Amino acid sequence: MLNRINLNKYISDTYDVSADYPWISKPEFAVYRHKSSKKWFGVVMTIPRTKLGLEGDLNVDVINLKCDPLLIGSLCKENGIFPAYHMNKSYWISVLLDSTVDDEKIKWLLNLSFDLSKNKKKTKKS
Repeated sequence: MLNRINLNKYISDTYDVSADYPWISKPEFAVYRHKSSKKWFGVVMTIPRTKLGLEGDLNVDVINLKCDPLLIGSLCKENGIFPAYHMNKSYWISVLLDSTVDDEKIKWLLNLSFDLSKNKKKTKKS
């Protein structure tokens, strides 16, 4: 299961990136950035279930991932995937890290986020 610990190891092994913890008030919030551009491709947070429209008083771990806007509507119909908490909902999604979403799906979404957020090569205009 890709919980916070396993996800951190997977990201480190796959993308050679370490978590960054930029917020003093939220020391458990982990940001994953591209090494060269420092652009974010993932943010792991612990948030109240109610912030995702779920019932209950417990907190849940989620990862926010950049996503193709054309996919967001259909993805958010799947269990465990939501419009992004605290990010631009047109370009980001939140994914539960509680085994609701299959590990392979999370890895695919993570790879998509990594690709969508990396620097684009500039082409010369003729």
